[in-house]
Amino acid sequence: MGRVTPGLWRTLGEQAPLWPGRNWPLGASWSPESTNFAVHSPAATGVWLCLYDDEAGDGERRLPLTEQSLGIWHGAVPDVSPGTRYGFRVEGPWEPDEGLRFDPDTLLLDPYGLAVAGIEGAAQSVVVDPAFDWGDDAPMRRRWRDTVIYELHVKGYTKLHDRIPEELRGTYAGLGHPVVTEYLQDLGITAVELLPVQQFFSEPALLERGTVNYWGYNPISYFAPDASYSSAGDRGGQVTEFKQMVRSLHAAGIEVILDVVYNHTAEAGADGPTYSFRGLDDRGFYRRVPSADGYDDTYWDVTGCGNTVNSEDPLALRLILDSLRYWVTEMHVDGFRFDLMSALTRTAGPEGIPVDMASKLLIAIGQDPVLRHVKLIAEPWDVSMDGYLVGGMPPPWVEWNDQYRDTIRDYWRGRSDGLHAVATRLAGSSDLYADDGRSAYNSVNFVTAHDGFTVRDLVSYDHKHNDDNGEDNRDGTDNNRSWNHGVEGETDDAAVLALRRRQAANLMATLCLSNGVPMLTAGDERGRTQRGNNNAYCQDNEISWVDWRADGEPGAWLDVYEVTRAALRLRREHHALRQRHWFEGRPAIVGGPKDLAWLHPSGREMTDDDWHDSGLRTIGMFVSGKPLREPGPRGEQQIDTSFLIWFHAGADPVEVHLPENDWVHSGSVVLSTDPGLPDGTEVTVGARLSIGARSVVVMQESERAAG
Repeated sequence: MGRVTPGLWRTLGEQAPLWPGRNWPLGASWSPESTNFAVHSPAATGVWLCLYDDEAGDGERRLPLTEQSLGIWHGAVPDVSPGTRYGFRVEGPWEPDEGLRFDPDTLLLDPYGLAVAGIEGAAQSVVVDPAFDWGDDAPMRRRWRDTVIYELHVKGYTKLHDRIPEELRGTYAGLGHPVVTEYLQDLGITAVELLPVQQFFSEPALLERGTVNYWGYNPISYFAPDASYSSAGDRGGQVTEFKQMVRSLHAAGIEVILDVVYNHTAEAGADGPTYSFRGLDDRGFYRRVPSADGYDDTYWDVTGCGNTVNSEDPLALRLILDSLRYWVTEMHVDGFRFDLMSALTRTAGPEGIPVDMASKLLIAIGQDPVLRHVKLIAEPWDVSMDGYLVGGMPPPWVEWNDQYRDTIRDYWRGRSDGLHAVATRLAGSSDLYADDGRSAYNSVNFVTAHDGFTVRDLVSYDHKHNDDNGEDNRDGTDNNRSWNHGVEGETDDAAVLALRRRQAANLMATLCLSNGVPMLTAGDERGRTQRGNNNAYCQDNEISWVDWRADGEPGAWLDVYEVTRAALRLRREHHALRQRHWFEGRPAIVGGPKDLAWLHPSGREMTDDDWHDSGLRTIGMFVSGKPLREPGPRGEQQIDTSFLIWFHAGADPVEVHLPENDWVHSGSVVLSTDPGLPDGTEVTVGARLSIGARSVVVMQESERAAG
């Protein structure tokens, strides 16, 4: 690139239409006097700022950026109003074999743009006034052990909600509505995890067949809240509306976690559309296949989406970190779940681009004074063979634990290989997290997520039914670990329906009472169905949206809601059910009971032979509350009641013996999926009880006995 200069004055007294500005911060920084524009494009030979003013109606106004330093082109324009649309046209060599794809005919979005107007192929960035009255809003920084996550889609959660004004349904404002916050509070949710809300575009192939990318895992503007979820338009109103949503959720005591996709962009492979990054710094921003014979322009793809963001590149790394900090400091979000985190934790070397736990991104986040204190959740895998990192992320990261999901699904469908793995997952997955000093709360436990079956479909379908996606049912996993209980899909068979609802309740109760951080998928607590579709990424319709009706077809499973709500209430009210330290299987006080004991149905503690008995389907989990091993915040001893939780996945009733002991003498059933043992049933030690087929029964020590 040649030397860039402002040019030549024609006469004395001239006024340049573009001020020099400065090369930081990147993006468009508005003030009443002027707006500074700065964009990184180190190999460009020329950059034009293009402004679009709706009120002036004068089409595109082009201003050449004549200032360039450190690869950043910049300038300031006076009297630019918030809401003004803009983009960049960039000139430079067109040499795709060398990773250079400059085309001034293509208008490019600002990678640091705070808002986006328009749609694929006709979009512009938007100048935003960031002012907002947050009042007394402040980070809650709720502890992981006190956290209950609820994964939801901004649009799908409220689109069908008849108690929300129609114009707000499916929007940020709808999600912040009191009807929603009160429901979440009543259920026991402490944090919502939003499917991607950074501005995304749909893939051309989806648009060609008349569908869209509903989930949003196809980002293009990492600072901009997606405008399609805004009831306030796309000229910056989406930014204010997002902030209002966060403020409303915080006021209800609910944290906001964003599902972020920094591993790839909507520009796909080398033959994909150019929206922003490819036209500015293609060679730097995207990883290429390692080559010993010089530069190879082949995109390196471990995301399955055509490209992989090069988190080693200084400016790509800077963008990721700046974006994360922006969402924390300016938008007040409380944490992030990183999609395909393994793709970002890689360092190029002599043997390729392997996973590196000392990668630049991990080190930078761990050292950052803002980011290291927010909630950081990894999806610890990518689409490669070497990217599976469950149990391997460093502190302070927590992880989606798919081993919990698979083990619990197998147990309740009667396909478990034994109870040892089940007990390990119930107690927090110590095999994955205890050996390096982490706690059970590094495990985000889940039985379903946005990708895959819902809980209702998990107990209603043996096979996926994805024909509506237009891919001849080839998409989506075949490894569902599901069971239809005798009939594929919806049925009016009363016996099958009753068993399915009990199994759904079993799954939800198990999730809520396991050690670790529970993550529920929105609608599972009330029996949401996707009609057997386990990959509804392109279904922006009733297949994906939450149905809030209590009756009608297919009908809500409100009994499952009540079990879920009760389990979360027990968890919230009793420290014994969400302890900070690992269970040790020994007393927490001299002469006391073990903090955790596993019971055989006969009443004895489980033996080695019992753990390896593949036919055993019943286990009791005794959790002592007298006292807890951990002291309180001022060193005080904490005392809670004790619990005995029976998990029975057998097809027939089972008799369990409540063993004689020196510590607990009586109690009552406080949660049950067995109609024969309703809540309030009194129990005493020495008794024998029959637990119905496929049931969870939670017994709590009586207050008199606890005293």
